[in-house]
Amino acid sequence: MQFSSESLSDLPSIAEAIAEYAGDERVWLFEGDLGAGKTTLIKSICKAFQCSDTISSPTFSLINVYYSEMYGEIYHFDLYRINSVEEILDIGADEYLDSGNYCFVEWPDKLGNLVPVKHLHISVEIEKGNRRIINLTKYE
Repeated sequence: MQFSSESLSDLPSIAEAIAEYAGDERVWLFEGDLGAGKTTLIKSICKAFQCSDTISSPTFSLINVYYSEMYGEIYHFDLYRINSVEEILDIGADEYLDSGNYCFVEWPDKLGNLVPVKHLHISVEIEKGNRRIINLTKYE
């Protein structure tokens, strides 16, 4: 499935459509270059999930935990600064990924063999201007 976003005003409807497409899939892996809009898209998804927390990039904390009245705890990972799978294990990422809660992971290539077989892959690409192409692929 693919979406095109011309502006931030497109994101609420895209977030709703992604949630519908995902179904019961709880691990969502976000790929894209720096500045592609991964965190911005995650903010829109969390808003659609009625998160009561301020959504921000966990670049330095590595994991942010948000609360949703609808879904409970939601885990947001930014693995950009991670250098090894051992570091990921040290922060307990495998336990979060196996928790059954929503897990939104930026820079999922750093997970190595920890990538769950069943997940939703979300690719965000920048095109001319500020246009973003968002591709979704389910792995079951």
